[in-house]
Amino acid sequence: MRTIRYIIQKEFLQVFRDKAMLPIIFLVPIVQLIILVNAATFEMKHIRMSVVDLDLSATSRGLIRKFEGSPFYQIKQFSFSYQEAMNQMQQGKVDLILNIPAGFEKNLMKENHARAQFVINAINGASAGLINAYSTIILLDYNRQTALANFNNSAPSSLRNIHTEYSYWYNPELNYKTYMVPGILVLLVTIIGLLLSGMNIVREKEIGTIEQINVTPIVKIQFITGKLAPFWIISLFELAFGLTIGKLLFNIPIEGNLWLIFLSAAVYLFVILAFGLLISTISHTQQQSMLISFFFMVVFILMSGLFTSIESMPQWAQTLDKLNPLMYFIKIMRMVLLKGSTFADISRHFWALVIYAFFIVNLAIWRYRKVA
Repeated sequence: MRTIRYIIQKEFLQVFRDKAMLPIIFLVPIVQLIILVNAATFEMKHIRMSVVDLDLSATSRGLIRKFEGSPFYQIKQFSFSYQEAMNQMQQGKVDLILNIPAGFEKNLMKENHARAQFVINAINGASAGLINAYSTIILLDYNRQTALANFNNSAPSSLRNIHTEYSYWYNPELNYKTYMVPGILVLLVTIIGLLLSGMNIVREKEIGTIEQINVTPIVKIQFITGKLAPFWIISLFELAFGLTIGKLLFNIPIEGNLWLIFLSAAVYLFVILAFGLLISTISHTQQQSMLISFFFMVVFILMSGLFTSIESMPQWAQTLDKLNPLMYFIKIMRMVLLKGSTFADISRHFWALVIYAFFIVNLAIWRYRKVA
């Protein structure tokens, strides 16, 4: 135990002596948290719109006012030429064209139906889907109001209205930051843990101190434990600090037990840190270690469910994702913080991390070759 304590002291001394590393460990993650939470959003709050109104009627103007009254739309151009509006879209100046043909009001009042056209820039499929959903809701609402205003009062009993009240659980205000903060916290803790542990042993190789350690009577498990513990403590501190910032700046709900969060984080960090040490044992330079870590990080992040739903992935990707530790911990964070889930609710993900940690720690210990 004394040997492990001395190794831990040595690692902490190395960390705090490196003046360039301290901001990366403690300052950069907080700046990234503040920036990413505000930037990483699928909400469409500034939809640039062009209107081609060839009808110039009270009905067409009423429809346009519905869009003007929405906080999500910014009407950039009014035009009488569809081709001119298309040129604006091709230049990337507008995201949506509302094309109202001539005779729109006449057809609606006399024929009981009329056509209007949405042309949406669908280079970004996710954004296009949201624009289509928002615009369709506004159009349907205007259609309902027009029908009620012009309905034949002689037969009011034939009109039936269904009143719907929505209840959004766990995020009643539909605040995207509430959804993103727990996931981005996991991302930042993972990046710090994986990169620091990934460069650990290989740095000893580069400066030549690994040979001095190898000739000592330190056994492999003591060496690996001493290497893991400092970054495990630092990462837990990062998580606690990040949760504090998330509560103070973004007012994220903390419905569940924080001790359950830190218990899961303790196990998860064993997985990530051991994974980094495993990379470090097979790398010969710090540059090589960072490139290998970056490769795995990109795969883990994109398949973690942080930005896109896991359920929308192909079945083979969902099966492969069971090897992704980020996926388990992001689910735990969101379930405990937002839903107030108990250990029974997250037990499947927790025990998956325990098995993962046992396997990867033993693999890192086995892979480290202690030779003089």
